Amino acid sequence: MLLCLDVGNSQILGGVYEGESLRCTFRKSTHPLATTDELGVFFAAALRAKGIEPAQITRIALCSVVPAALHALQRVCVEYHRTEPFILQAGVKTGLKVLYRNPHEVGADRIANAIGGTRRHPGRNLIIVDCGTATTFDVVTAAGEYLGGAILPGVGVSAAALAGHTAKLPHVQIVRPESPVGRTTHESINSGLYHGHVGAMRHLIESITAEAFGGERPVVIGTGGFARLFESERIFGEIVPELVLEGLVHAELLNRDLPRPH
Repeated sequence: MLLCLDVGNSQILGGVYEGESLRCTFRKSTHPLATTDELGVFFAAALRAKGIEPAQITRIALCSVVPAALHALQRVCVEYHRTEPFILQAGVKTGLKVLYRNPHEVGADRIANAIGGTRRHPGRNLIIVDCGTATTFDVVTAAGEYLGGAILPGVGVSAAALAGHTAKLPHVQIVRPESPVGRTTHESINSGLYHGHVGAMRHLIESITAEAFGGERPVVIGTGGFARLFESERIFGEIVPELVLEGLVHAELLNRDLPRPH
């Protein structure tokens, strides 16, 4: 079985695949950063809770936007699972032509999403919107060219920034508001966060479509922890919560038995 790990700024998302079939997923807070032994114990318990023995994991693939977490994760793979992990990073095969000015700047999770998107929709223009700690937009042509995209603060980060940088505005639970006109401070903040994000996403998708694809409608995929929040707005053609893991599965397969970059 293949264990895939996506190390984000807020959470570690794990998924176990048997072939291309997803057996289970689990999540863990990224911070505070855990030690090798803490991670090893957590992964073993999470796997057993899903009916999988740790010894059944024969391969591990991971991507990370938190460099400080990589060392402990690599040690877990070697010490607890007796396998050297595949790490999605510059220098590995992706099946994409990355046209970023500096390809090393592109987050590994964004590349994994792009790989997953092209596997789902080969030969189609894509915009992938990942609604997580940040909301990222990744633009991929039908020819498999990764053009780049856009990054803005995620809806949760925006809520925390308001509460943290004002004297009277409170933390709010982010939900779809009943009305854009808030009648309380909580409702007003929630309306601004929700509808402001919806407007930003729609505008960016429209602008990217005109610039990158000459107005031809691309497939728009939503992913990430907050994607379902916006489901009723019909911004996305589909929502694929585990898209990053699907990309890791294919990337690991492309690079299996090849020398690993250091």
